[in-house]
Amino acid sequence: MNTASRTEAALGLLRSHADHPSAFLALNDGTSHHLGRVASGLIAHRTGRRHAVQFGGPFAPPAERDALLDEFLGGLAAGPGRRRLTAVQLRRDDIGPYAARGFAVNQIGSSYSVDLRRFTLGGKALAKIRQNVSRARREGVRVTEVTGDDVRGRAELDAIDAEWLRSKGRHVKELTFLVGERGGPGAPLRRTFLARHEDRTVAYITYSPVWGSRPGMLYDLTRRSTAAPVGTIELVNLTALQRFQEEGAGWLHLGFTPFAGLDPAHEPDCSSRTLSRIVGQLGEHGRVVYPARSQEAFKRKWAPHVVEPEYAAFQGGARLPAVWNLLRVTGAV
Repeated sequence: MNTASRTEAALGLLRSHADHPSAFLALNDGTSHHLGRVASGLIAHRTGRRHAVQFGGPFAPPAERDALLDEFLGGLAAGPGRRRLTAVQLRRDDIGPYAARGFAVNQIGSSYSVDLRRFTLGGKALAKIRQNVSRARREGVRVTEVTGDDVRGRAELDAIDAEWLRSKGRHVKELTFLVGERGGPGAPLRRTFLARHEDRTVAYITYSPVWGSRPGMLYDLTRRSTAAPVGTIELVNLTALQRFQEEGAGWLHLGFTPFAGLDPAHEPDCSSRTLSRIVGQLGEHGRVVYPARSQEAFKRKWAPHVVEPEYAAFQGGARLPAVWNLLRVTGAV
């Protein structure tokens, strides 16, 4: 099966079986897909010499998820080096299958979702959003949705990307496994909203489709120039949100934030206490790795109706090499 055919097969399986707000990221460039041979479904992963990192749980019919996971684990054990698996961005209903197979499972962050049927810009909770949006409009910021063929000045977008990374500090990198991308196999299904100020693109946000029990759109990549007036990102997201509302979309998922929304109450019995302490320290002091607090604050400004814990599972326990490999593969180190 060639690359295009595998991508099409993966997309079909995600549409049919994925019930995860970030499932579309399984199509990111550089992510491999194990397509089930005995069980129907797919597992998205990136594999190194000694470790494999899985994104999300098994995307398969509920009755076949365990069989698909066992098939994948069997392939890793039979391959060269007997790779150990780490799975990231698991949801609550994934905990049991991984715990039963000897994995340590820990909360590593949270995801945030807005019910578009209940969303309103009024009220105290959205006061900061209204204030910032009004300020951006007064400054003359204009937002438009564009298709891939319409995007003006791709060099401007490249420059925004580079400037964004520099502004976060030399230690901060993109979590390439866990956020969207401008290109890649999923590009035709992504929607892009641009902000322009003084005839220059100063920010953009891309959105991707979400299937499953809370269908809608995922806010999957955002970038802004330092030249963007205050409130630009809020104006872009509000414009897109209102467009999606008009189209009848059910949810706008604001995505996963590592090291945010951590709560001991979310930790399962199979968690690693050592990893809980490490993740908690990253949440409190890890701005050099990822700006968790600012990301969480932005998402909470939209008064999300659902905040869900997400987990990582470590085969054979949360050993230091596996934790380090997870940070490396996701781009955090």
